[in-house]
Amino acid sequence: MSFHSDVIIIGSGPAGYAAAIYTSRANLNVVVFEGGQPGGQLTITNDVENYPGFENGITGPELMDTMKKQTERFGAKCISKSIAKVDFSKQPFTVFDDEDQAYTADAVIVATGAAARMLNLESEKEYFGFGISACATCDGFFYRGKKVFVVGGGDTAMEDANYLTHFADSVTIVHRRQGFRASKIMVDRAKDNPKISFLLDSVVDEFVGETKGKIKSLTGVNIKNTVTNEITHHDVDGVFVAIGHTPRTDMFKNILDLDEEGFIITKGNTSYTNIPGVFACGDVQDNRYKQAITAAGSGAKAGIDTERWLMEQRSK
Repeated sequence: MSFHSDVIIIGSGPAGYAAAIYTSRANLNVVVFEGGQPGGQLTITNDVENYPGFENGITGPELMDTMKKQTERFGAKCISKSIAKVDFSKQPFTVFDDEDQAYTADAVIVATGAAARMLNLESEKEYFGFGISACATCDGFFYRGKKVFVVGGGDTAMEDANYLTHFADSVTIVHRRQGFRASKIMVDRAKDNPKISFLLDSVVDEFVGETKGKIKSLTGVNIKNTVTNEITHHDVDGVFVAIGHTPRTDMFKNILDLDEEGFIITKGNTSYTNIPGVFACGDVQDNRYKQAITAAGSGAKAGIDTERWLMEQRSK
């Protein structure tokens, strides 16, 4: 037995909820599968100060809860389940949850997002959001006058390091070897910045912090030299992990067109994928900006594209 709707949205977060708001306001029957982390990455972000409309900022969980309530106000149904596989070979499209329950829809919007690659240390999990971040443009403002480390050796790490010098007193790039994946121009730009220094042949061995009551805070890192295995401690106010993002597109391989990094390819300045009736929005197709506001805008585009495409199909 399958359940049919006009539109299925796979994934929540700003993109998924925005797409749901636009499609449900168009009087479409919309189902949102929120996945294992309803609200996406913002649910583990403490303070959001760069989302328009909130003069004094808002926490990530509060923003996502507000978006979800707005979504449901217009009639969209939010289901706290993950989609495990899809069949886009024929219409209506079919998706299957992790219990193999089938759901069909005339159109599908993919908003599964992308996960920041992390170092997978236990101490990283403990202090993530309390001094450890994966988004310099989101959290750099909080480190004005502070000392921060950036972990990584690609363009993202160099770009983040330069950006953070607008706020931090000093920025140290930690990289596991001497050479960089980053382009020469980005490396030169970082080397020319007087606020940036380098710890090469180095990896983070452990994040160190303290807990006062219910408040956790990062106070330093233990760095391991990859050549000598020597471990040294460094006092630091914040660490930005900049080793890239992994789009959540495993279930769409060999179905939707993906770029070399695994992000969904959309056509021109639209949310159309290579399969008519399947749309993509948010971080799952954005390998550049990765911001809540751009994801929400992308979700709005997907909602409009979907509603117009359905109108065209039904008028034939």
